[in-house]
Amino acid sequence: MSDNDPAESPRPFGLAEEETVALSAPGSSDSIEPSIEPAALISPPRLLSRAAPTMLAGPVTRYGFRDAKPINFGKASPRHLAVHGVDVSRWQGDVNWDKLRAQGANFAYIKATDGGDHLDPMFMKNWRNADAAGLKRGAYHFFYWCRTAGEQADWFIRNVPRVEGALPPVIDVEWNGESSCKRRPSREKVLEKMQLFMDRLERHYGQRPIIYTSPDFYRDNLRGAFLDYPFWLRAVARHPSKVYPDRKWLFWQYSGSGLSHGVTGRIDLNVFHGDERQWRAWAGGRQTVADAD
Repeated sequence: MSDNDPAESPRPFGLAEEETVALSAPGSSDSIEPSIEPAALISPPRLLSRAAPTMLAGPVTRYGFRDAKPINFGKASPRHLAVHGVDVSRWQGDVNWDKLRAQGANFAYIKATDGGDHLDPMFMKNWRNADAAGLKRGAYHFFYWCRTAGEQADWFIRNVPRVEGALPPVIDVEWNGESSCKRRPSREKVLEKMQLFMDRLERHYGQRPIIYTSPDFYRDNLRGAFLDYPFWLRAVARHPSKVYPDRKWLFWQYSGSGLSHGVTGRIDLNVFHGDERQWRAWAGGRQTVADAD
């Protein structure tokens, strides 16, 4: 995920294609990847005032994507997990959501807003069409460290509908290195701003927000923080347990180079940490936090 503007960066998707920062656990070995077991869903959030429908509209579609730069995760392959999805922004252009669904996209997180004044021009079109194609959909916000948390929460709430059955909102926290905002607040300030933003969204949408992040930002700010929030972790070269030791996670972004008949170019690929039954329970309104491996 990124807030890249075409005038600022030639890269159309804005995501590093392999991780350069690893947070290895003491004594861990990169030569043997842990196997993935479907995780129990535990620790319900404090506020669940608005339940979504109890079942998905359609059956889970199995993985059918290709990858321009495939990684061999061994026994820890995300293909061993049942429920895959995508995240999109204007960079994907006109998306054929029916084709994405047919190839294995069961959910989509859609770029909505940046900072306090930018709306992705494709957001509403993607929001409507993903739903029409039968995907579970949610919206994400790219957080700017040069704007107040209140301004950003207000902007997201103004632009993202409160719709029964939608997935929880996502706060995308990374360093804004490719934008005009170069500020890097202290860890204390980062956590304070995130908490204010997430509290506002939780009150409005009745769902606990999900935190999306990348290895360098996590290393600098999030180790040991927000233990009762669900995390969506970017790890495109190694399993999340190697990059984010001991962190519980709900979604894993395992590729930035997915290929599909539904889009021109590449697309981010993600997987839910659980089996089909757990996905149906979670997507049906029982939003909870998944165990770490």
